[in-house]
Amino acid sequence: MAVATLSKHVPIAGERRTQYGTLRVTPISPHIGAEVEGVDLSGPLSAEQLRDIRAAWADWMVLVFRDQHLDREAHKAFGRHFGRLHVHPMNHGRPGQDSEVLVVKTNAQSAYTAGEGWHTDVTCDEIPPLGSMLYITETPECGGGDTLFADMYMAYEMLSPPMKAFLEGLTAVHDGALPYIGNYQSKPPEGGYPRHEHPVVIRHPDTGRKVLNVNSGFTTHIVGLQRWESRALLDSLFALLPREPKLHCRVRWEPNTLTFWDNRCTQHHSVWDYFPHSRYGERVSIVGERAPSAASAG
Repeated sequence: MAVATLSKHVPIAGERRTQYGTLRVTPISPHIGAEVEGVDLSGPLSAEQLRDIRAAWADWMVLVFRDQHLDREAHKAFGRHFGRLHVHPMNHGRPGQDSEVLVVKTNAQSAYTAGEGWHTDVTCDEIPPLGSMLYITETPECGGGDTLFADMYMAYEMLSPPMKAFLEGLTAVHDGALPYIGNYQSKPPEGGYPRHEHPVVIRHPDTGRKVLNVNSGFTTHIVGLQRWESRALLDSLFALLPREPKLHCRVRWEPNTLTFWDNRCTQHHSVWDYFPHSRYGERVSIVGERAPSAASAG
């Protein structure tokens, strides 16, 4: 299956389209998140539809497609339009399981819910996923179970010029053991979970914009700083997201909703406010084309 051509449209401050030829979008916030109408993801998509989805994704970072009726193969087929599908580290070596699909299931017996806490997906990988598509088919009877998304372009732009200059020379370690063993109490695969170093400020490969690239889910420390310096700096950067709600949009799930987010310029937080009710979905992610590039490299 052909991979969609990358859009080179670069949105500027105040410019956010709502018409894209084959589809319409309704913004969730002025700068991040939009609901999409006019496309059925269960069947073949034309080159024009894929072009428009790409353009809307570059503009809005988080796209919400409602009333979609997908089986697992159709879900995966939509993902493959954008690249090779990712295998989650916790899916390696699990017999009888589709390694390209991450089941996201929470009920009264769950000790945790996946994604509770601000993070970017699997940044412990050498080449993290460029995007993820979560398809929710069961929502809590009581309501709730929303997902918050944060604009990490804006998070970077909120920093002072001296802080930007300081951070652009730094790298940080992203370690899969932090969430997968520390929070989820999973058994690591042979050789352990991935652990890699990435720039603290990266340049988005499609838009060219700078992004703050640390997250509390995976980032353990900043290379070259004293441990206390690293902890103080990371904690202050992590605190931006809960402190600044203007960074956010909030996706309210309904059954048969698929949300497609850009993992390179967003973070997200799954809200577990529905215990003991249930929520069920499946996620596919798309492998990035290359490791994150330092902002100074572009």
